[in-house]
Amino acid sequence: MAIVTFYRDHPNPPKTTQRTRLGANALIVCNGKLLLEKRSDCDLWGLVGGGVKRQETTLQAITREIWEELGLRVSNKHLQKLGVYDGPGRIAAYQDGSIWKMVIVAYRLELKEIPQMQISKESRQLKFFTKEELSDIEIVVTHSDIVEDWFLGGQNP
Repeated sequence: MAIVTFYRDHPNPPKTTQRTRLGANALIVCNGKLLLEKRSDCDLWGLVGGGVKRQETTLQAITREIWEELGLRVSNKHLQKLGVYDGPGRIAAYQDGSIWKMVIVAYRLELKEIPQMQISKESRQLKFFTKEELSDIEIVVTHSDIVEDWFLGGQNP
């Protein structure tokens, strides 16, 4: 059973019970393929990343998340900010009843070769996908537009 359900521009989303949360996600690319993680909280594929802590910038948050989720140390200078995804219909609803709007800052990280990575407790699997392979998987709805924008030419939101 999913711990969280995500909504994006749903006709009848649940009403938020919490303040808006800021998050950072990474489009990690190697040889034209995009890294996704099979999330353990909803069993869907998504981008690496997560919530920004109180005293962090989004850049600090994404470097921390990449370390926590993949075991990779990344220099800030290798991350490129792509844009902010802040539509009012971007909602996360958790089993405990907390429901909040999400604002996501997307970053890009280009890798020259596929590194040795670890799978964290937040993930079940890590895999690099081609654009064509993405049509065969289900991506978290709050990440799917970010992924679509990337493969449509790296457009900013």
